[in-house]
Amino acid sequence: MAKEDKGQSFSSSAGLMRYFDSEDQKGIKVGPRTVVALAIAFTILIIVLPVFIPVN
Repeated sequence: MAKEDKGQSFSSSAGLMRYFDSEDQKGIKVGPRTVVALAIAFTILIIVLPVFIPVN
């Protein structure tokens, strides 16, 4: 069996970054349900808005 190497892989040597290893604590944490809910609310707002503000 081949021995596994725990060093850098080719992708990290080629300039590709793995961002899931470095989570930043400074940013705002938003869950996936919140993102979907905001997207749906924004879509409904865009659809309903012309009823209240007619475009000439």
